[in-house]
Amino acid sequence: MTEFLDVISAGPGISVQDLGRPGHTALGLSTGGAADRRALWEAAALLGQSRPFAALELPLTGARCRVTVPTRIALTGAPMQASRDGKPLIWNASHQLEPGEILDLRPGESGVYGYLSLAGGLLTTETLGARATLAAAGLGTPVQAGMRLPFGADPARDTPAQRLPLDDRFTGGVLRVIEGPQTTLFAPDTRTRAFATPFKAGPASRQGLALLQDGAPFATATAGLLSDFIGPGDVQMTGTGQAVVLLADCQTIGGYPRLGTVIPADLPRAAQARPGTGLRLVDITMDAAEAASPPEALWLAPLRARVTPLTRDPRDIPDLLSYQLISGAVRGDEEDA
Repeated sequence: MTEFLDVISAGPGISVQDLGRPGHTALGLSTGGAADRRALWEAAALLGQSRPFAALELPLTGARCRVTVPTRIALTGAPMQASRDGKPLIWNASHQLEPGEILDLRPGESGVYGYLSLAGGLLTTETLGARATLAAAGLGTPVQAGMRLPFGADPARDTPAQRLPLDDRFTGGVLRVIEGPQTTLFAPDTRTRAFATPFKAGPASRQGLALLQDGAPFATATAGLLSDFIGPGDVQMTGTGQAVVLLADCQTIGGYPRLGTVIPADLPRAAQARPGTGLRLVDITMDAAEAASPPEALWLAPLRARVTPLTRDPRDIPDLLSYQLISGAVRGDEEDA
């Protein structure tokens, strides 16, 4: 029997994303993958997966879905207004979804990218080792209303619902930056000003986040700079003197000078910065960066350690009176032992 996620309605920009296609940069192909990669690792921890599977990424938009067989789902990333058949669902948690039940997801008050993961993962077409959507290369699956997306069977369907504490990466804050090969091309006063400037996030994009600031543009006296390899996290200064943090779908070659690189642990914060959100760049050493941003493969164990059972609201249990809630009774006039 084939399992399907039926997309009843879908806003613009929804796509299937996983961890992308590393290893093809030399061919000019971006790694791509989820804009907020931590959200997929959170889903893996909640669903007991050994690694993140392909999921739906919803950027500031909503969707209504249902499944054809019972399965567990996880809701992670930017907190959304989620409900199952009209009853609210807790965010950053796993839940059971039964056939016929309508899962309704709507944008919340902070962050950009919300994620719907299924215990068996979405099984859309795989290309170059991934299912991630990379629109510029024509790869992956942009999602529209009326689509039926296949997904894998839930290997542990009866596992109780779980939850994770929601962290603070959806309301802006600090982006830690290490030096890069072109950092010293910037004048000392330009570097000092960049790390002292309060920025605001520009329009959301999977390619990059513009950092908007008051005052004069930054000086970029780097005439004759050759195009060079670039990647997610690089902080470019455009020809107009505006800082841009490159994100998941950024190009692989660029000619703008790079002030430095945002560490991987802080890239989800940059990706989740809704337009107008406050951000600051902080210069840190390589040793500090390695301590603060371990390899992604090491993210899962600490997340699993923070998973706790999701306590159900008694009002959401229709058969509450069928449960044995009392283990014994007394008259009240017994003699003390």
